[in-house]
Amino acid sequence: MATPSSDPTEALLLDLIEWIGTRRRRYSDVMDVWRTSCPRLPVWEEANERGFVERHQRGAESFVTITERGAAFLRRHRRA
Repeated sequence: MATPSSDPTEALLLDLIEWIGTRRRRYSDVMDVWRTSCPRLPVWEEANERGFVERHQRGAESFVTITERGAAFLRRHRRA
């Protein structure tokens, strides 16, 4: 696996996971921020494929949280 410093997608994945953090974020906020930040890179899709994020429905609102796998990715790369 490439290190975040050598691959822009890896670095942005790390940024996304860190931005979501340990609290849930509204899905609409995640999409607004992330589409603006990196519209040409598949960071959101990559985070989903790797199992780093989960989307939850609560009533009419949708939320995003990081998974344990996402938290492990964050811990592993933030230590370096």
